Amino acid sequence: MMHNKSDSDVTSLAPSSPSRSPKRPAYYVQSPSRDSHDGDKSSSMHATPVYNSPMESPSHPSYGRHSRASSASRFSGAFRSSSGRKANRKRNDKGWPECNVIQEEGAYDDLDDDKGLSRRCQIILAFISFVLLFTVFCLIIWGASRPYKADVIVKSIAVDDLYAGEGSDSTGVPTKMITVNCSLKINVYNPAPTFGIHVTSSSINLIYSQIAVASGQLKKYYQPRKSHRTISVILQGEKVPLYGAGAGLILSSTSPRVPLTLDFEIRSRGYVVGKLVRVTHRRRISCRFTADSSKTKPVIFAKNACTYS
Repeated sequence: MMHNKSDSDVTSLAPSSPSRSPKRPAYYVQSPSRDSHDGDKSSSMHATPVYNSPMESPSHPSYGRHSRASSASRFSGAFRSSSGRKANRKRNDKGWPECNVIQEEGAYDDLDDDKGLSRRCQIILAFISFVLLFTVFCLIIWGASRPYKADVIVKSIAVDDLYAGEGSDSTGVPTKMITVNCSLKINVYNPAPTFGIHVTSSSINLIYSQIAVASGQLKKYYQPRKSHRTISVILQGEKVPLYGAGAGLILSSTSPRVPLTLDFEIRSRGYVVGKLVRVTHRRRISCRFTADSSKTKPVIFAKNACTYS
């Protein structure tokens, strides 16, 4: 059964039919803002697009050129206040809501300075800790190496030439004079198990009544750890004037006998940790004996014949 369409039906269905007429431009509705705090009637501009067909409305999903407007409407629905109403936000020329960007105040240089200062402090503390630990380590090594003192023993002295007689010094003053030529042997032992030693000595003197009648010098040398070494030193004195000390000297043309005292100091130095940790020892040695030119054999010193300090 056919029904005649009324004018109202035709009018209501006319917009739904596709038309080739151009779209009408969007218009803006100015409404008072609800979130104003000053009581002033501020206004905000909202873009309200006009839809030519129900398919272009936000209630119908559409894709293409109108998808941006529909997504904007869905995005704006998420911004609501705690009371449930939509928050009034400004929109840009494309219809998207503008968000407040939090701007950070200050530069990052301050943070970098604090971080750099902290790093410098850590480096300084680490360096100080290393120095303290290394110092303690060196002190421990130094204390452990102190007992290893070089052992020095005077073995013998051989008198090769001995002459005593009257004479005069360089100024022509008459006095008794003495000439001595002898060879001294010393044994040095290094008991240190971890380091060698450098051995030297002061001037080795043969003394008659507080006057050095012969002298010699030990050449500096290096001695390895836990080792023995025998050193020979030549002592010489030629025409040494005795002046007043020669009054007690008995001269003999055949075999003069002269009481002498051997006096010297042995120095040993060991480098434990390079030149940072070194150990130095000194030993003073004094021996008494009588030099006799008639004897060709060397004088052997007993253990109690010399004093070691």
